[in-house]
Amino acid sequence: MTSNSTPGLARFNTLADDEATTALHEVCASAAWGRAILSRRPYTTAKALLSASDAATAALTTEDLADAMAGHPPIGRPKPGDPTSFREQRGMAGASGELKAEMLELNLAYQERFGHVFLICATGATGEQMRDAVKSRIGNSPEQERGIVRTELGKINRIRLTRLVQDFSEQGA
Repeated sequence: MTSNSTPGLARFNTLADDEATTALHEVCASAAWGRAILSRRPYTTAKALLSASDAATAALTTEDLADAMAGHPPIGRPKPGDPTSFREQRGMAGASGELKAEMLELNLAYQERFGHVFLICATGATGEQMRDAVKSRIGNSPEQERGIVRTELGKINRIRLTRLVQDFSEQGA
């Protein structure tokens, strides 16, 4: 390990494959993405892990991308009992009933148009920013939207991987 390695990264590197697969599935629901990350262990730095994530996200097929998106709840409707989706969608928590209703309508229109949930890196975004994003993206072509979704997924994966390694540090190596 280099001096940039952390106890959490060291712990991730030494997890049994089945435990690492489970942890990676919580980051991204695409099995192909998880296999790509797993196959490159051990990572010497968090930067190397994030670079591997970027490469794995870029390599996802259309089907793999669909698998990844299937793991994300619609904006404004976090998965019950899932602290990650609640934390990431915090910007919608205090939204007005009117904004929540508008977001539901926009989510449904987006899903009907593209066949999948509206995916955005919601961390730090307000409800209004998320609403404006879906409004601006709903007119995209499917190809344009796939590119944007891949970018947003990459951002989400980076945030979640960083948190995973931090959580492993807090649990002890």
